[in-house]
Amino acid sequence: MMRRVVSVFVENKFGVLSRIAALFAARGFNIESLAVAETDEPGFSRMTIVVTADERLLEQVMKQLRRLIDVIKVEDMTEKEHVDRELVLVKVNAPPAKRGEIVELADIFRGKVVDVSVNTITIEITGAEGKIKSFLSLLRNYGIKELIRTGKIAISRGG
Repeated sequence: MMRRVVSVFVENKFGVLSRIAALFAARGFNIESLAVAETDEPGFSRMTIVVTADERLLEQVMKQLRRLIDVIKVEDMTEKEHVDRELVLVKVNAPPAKRGEIVELADIFRGKVVDVSVNTITIEITGAEGKIKSFLSLLRNYGIKELIRTGKIAISRGG
């Protein structure tokens, strides 16, 4: 079993997402991450799906996906050269005495402070999974109040 990143290019129509998720569920896959948004082509969306799966079983699901009428292209990005990113918004406890440390930490990881309140700071950070994990592990020392992640998005390298 290996963590796989699957890109699915689809027509942006009602029910497409649920049919695709149902295919994975029927095979017993837990979708670890799912990001969906319109592309630059009107009427089309791209899904990035992350699952832990056996390569043979995933290939069966991908063949079934290709048969769905609204699916244009299915690609396993795992072995291909690609760039992937994730967006995280994290609200952390920030008493006045610790704010400078937290802002400095965000700067080191190229994060951006997007909100400040009396007791918290909210930071936006994008990057690869390893960078995100490292940043969050350091922020846990201050006390994470709330966290939201987009899930992984991926695009192939080159032309």
